Order: sequence, then C-alpha cells, then structure tokens
Amino acid sequence: MGAVVERLASMGISVPEVAAPVASYVPALRSGNHVYTSGQLPFVDGVLPGTGKVGAEVSPEDAQEYARLCALNVIAAIASVVDLDSVVRVVKLTVFVASAPDFTGQPAVANGASDLMAAAFGAAGSHARSAVGVAVLPLDTPVEIDAVVEVA
Repeated sequence: MGAVVERLASMGISVPEVAAPVASYVPALRSGNHVYTSGQLPFVDGVLPGTGKVGAEVSPEDAQEYARLCALNVIAAIASVVDLDSVVRVVKLTVFVASAPDFTGQPAVANGASDLMAAAFGAAGSHARSAVGVAVLPLDTPVEIDAVVEVA
C-alpha cells in the first residue's frame, strides 16, 4: 500500500474503481509528465447521490461533499494510469458547480475537493484552482471536477 492510499485509509477513505465514462472519452490519460483527467462526477458505486442546482435543490454543504466525492473519483482516474505515489504535484483543479442564478458560493463548494487533495497528497496536493458556476452539468449533477497532475 502506498503513502497516498495509506493517508486516505487513515481517514476511512478507500480509492474506488475508476468511474466508467458516460460518453466517448477516457477517464484519464498521461502525456509526458502530466496526467489529465476527464470531468469526474460524484458517483458512488455508479450512482449520483444527488442532482439539481446548488443554492436551489442542493445545499452548499451537500455540494461541498459532492465536490469531495468528485475529487475522490479524480484520484481513482489518476490511479487508473499511474501509481498515486508518482504524483509530485496536483497542478490544477477546475471545479464546475451547477448553480442557481443567485448562488455565489462556488469557492466554498470547491473547498471539498481541495481539502481532499491536500489530505491525500500532502504538500504536493496544493494546487491552482478555478471554481466556475454553470447553468447545468451532465446528468444534472451539481458538481463536476477535472484535474491536471504532474508525475515523476
């Protein structure tokens, strides 16, 4: 068991199997010293735990948990192409939040993902980030996240 998996296990978290794509793409690919993930949804065992817009049908607190689940699925996507301990830096997260028109708390939602990356990868988990409010996301999910990581 590697250091990243051990850190997650110490928090009671196990890395799931990579989520099956919902269209024509791969969950992650390596190009040189970087891994790029496709957008990951907050699937748990193939099921979305909630749908709708944050600030309307979905609370900011639930959305932050969905962002954490997306980040866990990002980690699973990374693990599908490289050993997690080869990650030397989480470079960038892009967090898309399906938002009610007046919802402006996207950065707080994104913290669910950022905090998990820091916990999983330690100092290497510190990253640049965008948190973007959008009208709708695939399958009416409240949150979707993609990432770029640098690997050894």
